[in-house]
Amino acid sequence: MTTTAKARLGLVALLVVAAVAIVIARRTDPEAVDRATSAAPATPAGEPAPLPILAASAPAVQADGWLNTEPLAAADLAGKVVLYEFWTFGCSNCRAVLPYVEAWHERYAKDGLVVLSIHTPEFDYEADPDAVADFVDEEGVTYPVALDPDRDTWRAFENHAWPAIYLHDQQGRRRLVHLGEGRYDETEDAIRQLLDVAPDAERAEVRA
Repeated sequence: MTTTAKARLGLVALLVVAAVAIVIARRTDPEAVDRATSAAPATPAGEPAPLPILAASAPAVQADGWLNTEPLAAADLAGKVVLYEFWTFGCSNCRAVLPYVEAWHERYAKDGLVVLSIHTPEFDYEADPDAVADFVDEEGVTYPVALDPDRDTWRAFENHAWPAIYLHDQQGRRRLVHLGEGRYDETEDAIRQLLDVAPDAERAEVRA
């Protein structure tokens, strides 16, 4: 290789190195990093992360009867945080969740929480409204219960589990869904966040 060719090759190599350096510098430009950071601010320390919006609204509750309340329409729920709970009295998992739902009702109703329990039977004997009323009375359930024997509300919510909880905010937007037992602290934390309950305020007392 001639001296001229070697010089040309060296010059090309220097240009390639310089171009790579420019690209790297642009990618790590401090202003670009600042803009990216400011576009998605982190949640301040000690504050809970915002709950996601999972649906824009809640379907209307279509009940064949009501317990513990007069029929509730959409207007009655406007401006309230609403916890919709699907259950059936023959379900052991539903019975395990019941004390928590009752405790949340007792603790947070005064802060604006509405617990709307939707009884959707799985078996024929659970569709008897008198049997549901007897269970509600025996267990001391005090929050509203909507009877959904034909699964109209169940289908409107596209639900597929007993028990199931759908938590909606004051604007009617769905903010939390939980199917089955468990996650009680997480659910209560979401209720408190939507109600803007002070962090040091008392929590619900669950009776065994």
